[in-house]
Amino acid sequence: MDYKKRLQEWLDHPLIDKETKEELRAIEDEKELEDRFYLFLEFGKAGLRGKLGAGTNRMNPYVIGKTTQGLANTIKKYGKEAMEKGVVIARDVRIMSKEFSEIAASVFAGNGIRTYLFDDIRPTPMLSYAVRDIGTISGIVITASHNPREYNGYKVYWEKGSQILEDKAEEIVKEIDQLSLEDVKTMDFQEGKNQGLILTVPQEVEERYYAKTLDMKIHDDIDKDIMVIYTPLNGTGNLPVRKVLKDRGFENIFVVPEQECPDGTFATVGYPNPEDPKAFEYALKYGKEKNADLILATDPDCDRVAAMSKNGDGYIFINGNQMGALLIDYIIHSREEMGTLPEKGAIVKSVVTGNMGFDIVKDTGIHTFQTLTGFKNICALPNFWDDTDEFQFVFGYEESIGYVYGDYVRDKDAVVTSMMIVEMAGYYKKQGKSLYDVLEELYKKHGYYGEDLTSLVLDGKEGSERILRMMNEIRNKPFKEIGDCKVIEVIDFKDGYQEYYNIGATNLLRYTLEDESWFCIRPSGTEPKIKLYIYVKGKSPEERDDKLSKIKTIVLERLEDVK
Repeated sequence: MDYKKRLQEWLDHPLIDKETKEELRAIEDEKELEDRFYLFLEFGKAGLRGKLGAGTNRMNPYVIGKTTQGLANTIKKYGKEAMEKGVVIARDVRIMSKEFSEIAASVFAGNGIRTYLFDDIRPTPMLSYAVRDIGTISGIVITASHNPREYNGYKVYWEKGSQILEDKAEEIVKEIDQLSLEDVKTMDFQEGKNQGLILTVPQEVEERYYAKTLDMKIHDDIDKDIMVIYTPLNGTGNLPVRKVLKDRGFENIFVVPEQECPDGTFATVGYPNPEDPKAFEYALKYGKEKNADLILATDPDCDRVAAMSKNGDGYIFINGNQMGALLIDYIIHSREEMGTLPEKGAIVKSVVTGNMGFDIVKDTGIHTFQTLTGFKNICALPNFWDDTDEFQFVFGYEESIGYVYGDYVRDKDAVVTSMMIVEMAGYYKKQGKSLYDVLEELYKKHGYYGEDLTSLVLDGKEGSERILRMMNEIRNKPFKEIGDCKVIEVIDFKDGYQEYYNIGATNLLRYTLEDESWFCIRPSGTEPKIKLYIYVKGKSPEERDDKLSKIKTIVLERLEDVK
């Protein structure tokens, strides 16, 4: 359907409120109107994410209502028991998050499905835990993670506490596609509470989450006076991270005051993504003032965490691959020495995450696995192992600063990871080392690994089409060499890829060179970007950096030539 017809349908529709219609009539930019209506906001592999505003391609109450009805119809197909198990909903600090969570609860209530809501903002990993602890059939988090302030999202989980995979997403999409706005059933929010269909998540659920998190500690003979600057970037992490660190015995935790309280506008940071060192601007200032040992930042829904380590008079940003390697080295070798490492223990990473962590544990007996990107795929393995008892999940990680330690949460978890990073830093401080010092030791022992992630941001319909053309160009005319280094393997994941199991299909190309360097090209599944991941290993920092620079220059030139 033409975008103008969709626009007119909204302007004429009796269920669309007056304010929404006025918002649309006030838009004079034709490209903006086209972008709002040229498609329906896609229910992707785990839910929705998009800009706030009126239109079929935006996050708004009508899109939330229709999506929730599709999910409700899916749940009802599993029978009365699934409806009674119900759904648990969490939300972050973003604009409209509270409203969207209550709309979703009202739709579930209108369909006779029991719903549990947290009484305020909560981190995403607590939602994952609550699904498992309460025993619901599904869960939802209203969040856009680290996206800019104009975004919001809707992530869907299933009964094991991980985000839904493609098969479940397809079930839900089929239901959504059959619906019109008139098909959305709803119940007044207060009436839903009165009828016992909308409940508050019991406090005991959160207490059990915190207890299990604290149980993950390894060493206690550490320097608990370590000084840490922490910023939740105005998100949900403030109370949970501080509580766990305090209960763990760390007293010198100082929070960046301008970024302590919830703020969906992210006024002090703009782009609240701790993967970008620019997000540390305020925290770095306080770190220098207090001569802190460590600086931590969590993203708005507190499922991802990044750190800066003191190094002399300054601070060094530790990227996701580096922190993954540090945590794996600390956790696996510490537990091996203590005799607490499971005999069939396993760690899992994504296919676009570096190999250093796997190399660190190759002599420990720990089993290593790769999956497609996203923790829905990483946590699909422990979900499977629940039934087969083939392996025991210990640690999962991605280069995009996502980690989970333990199997009580089936998603990335910045609460337990923050605790482990501070514990690890305190452990090494007692030995007179910083995290940066330890990282350099790992490089000297295992080789100078290097990585680079470059994203080309291409907004709107034209950007989406250009990204497709870029992928087609590289598929149709693949690289044969990079400079004087030959390509020895090309893997196209569009038809799936067999490793330990068929890890599934995705729009991803991976090239391996004869010197062990490799790179991946993939469109982002949640943002208007095409991403280039580069990994190398050198005998020295200089050789590492030269390899990175050469690959980046050649591949980006090819991509940017596609108009």
